[in-house]
Amino acid sequence: MKRVVITGLGTINSVGHCVEDSFKAVVAGECGVDKISLFDASNYSVQIAAEVKDFDPTTVMDKKEVKKADRFIQLGIKAALEAMIDSGYVTGENKKVEDSIADRFGIISASGIGGLSTIEKNSVVCETRGPKRISPFFIPSSLVNMLGGFISIEHGLKGPSLSHVTACAASTHALADAVKTIMTNGADRILVVGAESAICGAGVGGFAAMKALSTRNDDPKTASRPFDKDRDGFVMGEGAGALVVEDLDSALARGAKIYCEIIGIGESADANHITAPVMDGPLRAMKAALNMAKNVMGGDIKVDYINTHGTSTPVGDVNESKAIVELFNGIDNCPPVTSTKGQIGHCLGAAGAIEAIFAIKALNEGIIPPTINIKNQDEECILNYVPDTAKEAELDIVMSNNFGFGGTNGSIIFKKYSK
Repeated sequence: MKRVVITGLGTINSVGHCVEDSFKAVVAGECGVDKISLFDASNYSVQIAAEVKDFDPTTVMDKKEVKKADRFIQLGIKAALEAMIDSGYVTGENKKVEDSIADRFGIISASGIGGLSTIEKNSVVCETRGPKRISPFFIPSSLVNMLGGFISIEHGLKGPSLSHVTACAASTHALADAVKTIMTNGADRILVVGAESAICGAGVGGFAAMKALSTRNDDPKTASRPFDKDRDGFVMGEGAGALVVEDLDSALARGAKIYCEIIGIGESADANHITAPVMDGPLRAMKAALNMAKNVMGGDIKVDYINTHGTSTPVGDVNESKAIVELFNGIDNCPPVTSTKGQIGHCLGAAGAIEAIFAIKALNEGIIPPTINIKNQDEECILNYVPDTAKEAELDIVMSNNFGFGGTNGSIIFKKYSK
C-alpha cells in the first residue's frame, strides 16, 4: 500500500495570515474573537465572531478577478498559495506546476456552505432591484467547487478536481479522500483546500436561530469555551487551510520536506438526527482511523495527542469526550486533548484543514496548544484538556477530529515520518 505524506501547509484565520504566525498565536492562547465588522450586527442576538482582519485579496489575485470570487474562495487562494510555495512546487513568481506532473496533480476542495454572503447579497438585489441586476458572477462566485476551480487554474493542476460539502467535517473528508485517491493510484499529489466565510447576516442569523451560537457579546474573548461548564454555543470563525498531500516516493524523489505521514483515516454517519450528535458516530470514525493506523504500522499504536472537534456546544463537547473515553477504554488511557476553537472560533467547513495543520505543527514542534477559557471544567467532560497554557510533549502520533450536521464524522491520524 502506498505511503502518503504531507509536504506543504498554508492557512489564514483570525489569529494569523500564515502557518507560523497562526500556530504561534494559538500556542500563546491568543484569541481572534471580537465584535463583528463584516456587516452591521447591532440588531442581532449574536454580535461576535472570529473574523480574518486586514486581508487584501489583491495580494493573491488580480484586481479584476476579485469580484468574480466570493470571500471564501479568496481566503482559499491565499492558503493554497502558501502551501504550494511551502511544498516547493511553485514560487511567488511562477505559480504553475511543471507540465510533466500537472496531469497527476489533483485538487480536493471543501466548504461547509460556500459563498453564502454572495448568495445573500444577490438575493436582496433580485428582490429589491429585479433579476436583471443580479451579478453575472453570482453563480460561479458562490459554488463550493469553484474554490478548487480557481485554484486549479492558478496552479495548473490537471489531476482529479473534487469537492466536499459535508458541513463541519468537509475538509477532514477532503484530506481522507486525498489519501484514498493517492493510495489507489488516481494521482501522485493532491492539494487539499478547505475554506469558509459565512460571517454575514444570513449565516449568523441562521445559526443564532438554531440557538447554536454563543451570545456572550460583552466578553468576546471568553465566548468560545470548549469543555467549560458555562459554555453556551460556538463562535463563528472564518478562514482557510491548505495541505499538499503526496505519495512518499514522489516526495523522496524530489527531496521534499516531509511534515508527517497520514496513517489513519476514518469516516462514519450517525444516522440519527440532522443536528444533534450521538456518541456512536464519532466513536466509529475514530475507531476506523485507529484500526487503519494499526494495520499500517503492523500492530498497536499510541496516540499522543488529539485536536478535538470541541466546538463549545453543550451537547457536542460531552458527546465527543465520552466517545474518546470509550475509544481508549477509560480515562486513564486517554491522551491529552485540546480544542483550538477557543482561539479561532469554529471555521465550519475549513475547520478540519486548519486544525489538521495545528495538529501537524504540534507534532513537529513538540508542543500541545492549550484549550483556552476553561474556567470551570464540565464534570461530564472528563479528559486532560491542557487548559490555558501550552504543554511541551514528545509527540509521535496525533489525531484530529471533525464532525458535522447531518451526523457526518471524520477522523484522521498523523505520524512523524520515519524511513
